[in-house]
Amino acid sequence: MAQEILSVAIWKPVPEMEAASLITLSELKSIVSAKGYGRDLLYRDRESNYILLRYWKSEDARRAALEDPDMFRCWAKLGNEINTVKVFETLAEVPVTRSRP
Repeated sequence: MAQEILSVAIWKPVPEMEAASLITLSELKSIVSAKGYGRDLLYRDRESNYILLRYWKSEDARRAALEDPDMFRCWAKLGNEINTVKVFETLAEVPVTRSRP
């Protein structure tokens, strides 16, 4: 079984585009879910940064999404609606071991 891949994007909406960007993100989330690419979670911090966590189902799913015209259309719209702060394409989980007393 393929392991999920975590990607994180931090962004701020362009002035006057917050509502539009959230609609576009909702469209993206629907596409990701409907086509089985993975799942999205969206958060917001106190400085008005949005943090999108995307758990890709697999590397194959991520590659397919990169070639998907519906995904590409949404990413193109977002390019006019948000300012990207930082993107982490692939984050790997770090196992944490308990120290001995």
